[in-house]
Amino acid sequence: MTLLLGLLAALAAPADPGPTPPLTVSANGHYLEANGKPFFWMGDTGWLLLSRLDRDETEIYLATRARQGFNVVQVMLLHTPQMASRYGAPALIDGDPGRPRVTPGADPKRAGEYDYWDHLDWVLTRAQAHGIYLALVPAWGSLVEDKQINAKTAPIYAKFLAERYRDHPNVIWLNGGDTRAEVNADVWETIGATIKRIDPKHLVTFHPIGRTDSSWQYHEAPWLDFNMVQSGHRSYAQDGPSVRGEDNWRYIAEDWIKLPTKPVIDGEPSYENVVQGLHDLDAPRWGAADVRRYAWWAVLAGAFGHTYGENNVMQMFVPGKYKASFAADQRWDAAIEAPGANQMRHLRALIESRPMLARVPDQSLIADNGVRYDRVLASRGPGYAIAYSYTGRPFTMRLGAISGRQVQARWYSPRDGSLTPVGTFANRGTRRFDPPGETRPGNDWVLLVEDVAARFPAIAVRAR
Repeated sequence: MTLLLGLLAALAAPADPGPTPPLTVSANGHYLEANGKPFFWMGDTGWLLLSRLDRDETEIYLATRARQGFNVVQVMLLHTPQMASRYGAPALIDGDPGRPRVTPGADPKRAGEYDYWDHLDWVLTRAQAHGIYLALVPAWGSLVEDKQINAKTAPIYAKFLAERYRDHPNVIWLNGGDTRAEVNADVWETIGATIKRIDPKHLVTFHPIGRTDSSWQYHEAPWLDFNMVQSGHRSYAQDGPSVRGEDNWRYIAEDWIKLPTKPVIDGEPSYENVVQGLHDLDAPRWGAADVRRYAWWAVLAGAFGHTYGENNVMQMFVPGKYKASFAADQRWDAAIEAPGANQMRHLRALIESRPMLARVPDQSLIADNGVRYDRVLASRGPGYAIAYSYTGRPFTMRLGAISGRQVQARWYSPRDGSLTPVGTFANRGTRRFDPPGETRPGNDWVLLVEDVAARFPAIAVRAR
């Protein structure tokens, strides 16, 4: 009898979330936690993973991104009404979002029989095994613009998703799909509110169109747990007189001070290896230095993490098999090792190595700041301060904002995670810091200034 009761209790207990417990917002409203511990979102855009990769390829993708230090993948559920898995299983019946195609009783061991949603179940399970959360976009914006998802189908589709995936621990919901938040707002509100009502355990945000921010339309929406920016893919020159341009840190800084306090992240900056502006196929491509800049700028401005993207990987491109978008030109499984992807781990390693939840952006630390590429972003926490220079230009820091009579300074390389000692000195007044090398775009360096008495641990960078 005791054994039977034990078995029944085990069956009734919630599944062990393993390395991916549900995420929550920290008490101060600016960051995320997992099981009460600080969580740094290091995301990748794997938008077409469900429709273009088979299970063996999916395993390669997830294992590689986990090795590189990524712990979130942003994935599209419905890119078009005809969305289907790599195995040809359609997501919908007759392209109707109000009629998801499910096939109860199919043998999951036989690739030709499991349906689209069974495949997503499997992908979630494998992502969980790799310590990865899936940030799921219910539908690309065009499905709402073209009225396939409307006042009638939105609550049906959202209810289906929330009920089916509310028990998976590694789910995050990205309502919206590269779309204007103020257009068809009633439909997006319905999707967000329905998912949150049925699945209150998982975080919900909104993925907006480029150069916009979810906070502009939905900051006070009860279903929106954190804000997401799409700082976009254009250059300063392509933006004309835009105040923000490539300055993605501006969105983060604006959201940091909004009330009620909510976390914020840049969920889509310029992708590595994509042409600037996306549509001019002869334009220069964004490179590793650019994606590093966007990441460090956003995080030091107050973001709780960052999402990286690579042009060929985000569309799982295979030359000769798929039509190239935005001048994609490499197989995804080669482009997955792009330099920028392998350098994101150094950002995560540094931020996680110091007290995360008490870190605040503080531009007053920089006494002689510049504009555009010469902007130095800075933040500080208990006993430490961090400043990032994209061009490696010399700058002056105001000391005394952190604890300690004596502080030590080191240069941290965002390219390889190496540390170069600068010196130890009194924690008062101002001090000029000159990064190694010549001043030029891409000679980026991170200045780490710390209270000598704090004795922080070494920065643990994941092995490649």
